[in-house]
Amino acid sequence: MKKAKIMTAEDLDRTYRRFAHQFVEPYDDFSRLAVVGMQTRGVYIGKRIIHEIKESFDTDVDFGVLDVTFYRDDYRSKLKMPEVKITEIPFDLYERDIVLVDDVLYTGRTVRSAMDALMAYGRPRSIKFCCMVDRGHRELPISADYKGLYLPTYEDEEVRVKVKEIDDEDAVYVVELEGEDE
Repeated sequence: MKKAKIMTAEDLDRTYRRFAHQFVEPYDDFSRLAVVGMQTRGVYIGKRIIHEIKESFDTDVDFGVLDVTFYRDDYRSKLKMPEVKITEIPFDLYERDIVLVDDVLYTGRTVRSAMDALMAYGRPRSIKFCCMVDRGHRELPISADYKGLYLPTYEDEEVRVKVKEIDDEDAVYVVELEGEDE
């Protein structure tokens, strides 16, 4: 397996700061803005952005956690039992401007599932999407409103966003997967 580091911890920190400014830029009053991190790494990325908003603008923005496992269109077709994680949205979604946060945008199916899940919890005024890396290969007409990096990849590659809280490092890698021996 070949691996190349695409973003360092410093690159990620700079991107979190940029996202924080982009998220609040359209608002004079932040009361309608809320950030929802998608399990798993989107939660940690979202928390870092929320921290940057607090540091830069001395304001609190509501934060929630979303697991889309049961909303995925391939949920029933998977052979093994998926690991279900917590969903916690401790605020009313009605008339809120939500920014969904995830690590990698690939086919768009997870984002579609997340929008379905959010609509089950309430009716937001708007939903925008933020990802650290957009790797292309879309199957659905979904795009990121905010992205750290656009990185076209091959089908035999993966983008892995690492966060210190669960991976012991902050970095982004492109990994070339080895094919199975014939």
